[in-house]
Amino acid sequence: MSAPVYKRILLKLSGEALMGDDSYGINRQVVERIVAEIAEVVAMGVQVAMVIGGGNIFRGVAPAAAGMDRATADYMGMLATVMNSMALQDAMTRGGLECRVQSALNLEQVAEPFIRGKALRYLEDGKVVIFAAGIGSPFFTTDTAAALRGVEMCAEVVIKATKVDGIYTADPKKDPHAIRYQSLNFDEAISKNLQVMDATALTLCRDQKLPIIVFSIFKAGALKRVVMGESEGTLVRCN
Repeated sequence: MSAPVYKRILLKLSGEALMGDDSYGINRQVVERIVAEIAEVVAMGVQVAMVIGGGNIFRGVAPAAAGMDRATADYMGMLATVMNSMALQDAMTRGGLECRVQSALNLEQVAEPFIRGKALRYLEDGKVVIFAAGIGSPFFTTDTAAALRGVEMCAEVVIKATKVDGIYTADPKKDPHAIRYQSLNFDEAISKNLQVMDATALTLCRDQKLPIIVFSIFKAGALKRVVMGESEGTLVRCN
């Protein structure tokens, strides 16, 4: 069996991916399946750092948040990512994986504070590290947090897990003629506004020469195929 092409990855998982077919919240079966996919690549020697969104939880309170101060709403979203991180950590522990959660907000009763050196040591020891609460400041998305933590962790690639199997020329759910890109460069992704990640995240990855792969977390074995370097999803690369 050939070796993985990536030794260390930053896996960006949207909160919506944890919902499954539910309208909001955390679907236990979906979480267990995602954990099994992660365990498979960890067993291959791949070091996995993660950033998780909070949309699945925040969606449940979105009506009440309408008209709310943006900073307050963003902090609520950060807390939602902490809840998701704790749920995923629990599922990993039950599945036999060692996992640590580090939070950008000071929540020492439930998560360690973000300390870069400690996170790097965890990764080197084979533990999965989940970075919660974004970057700890409002007005920044979890996509930006994924790009930043990916750079800080010296990851070789940011892997964004979505509900769609790559980046398309248009929304494939609305346009049956939409074509999936095999690869494209950062400038194309930014100029064409392809909604890969927000512009801040894309620019940071471009400037740090950190490639991004977008794939579907709902395709069985897709994460393994990505780390093995097989054709899966869409690669966003430097020029």
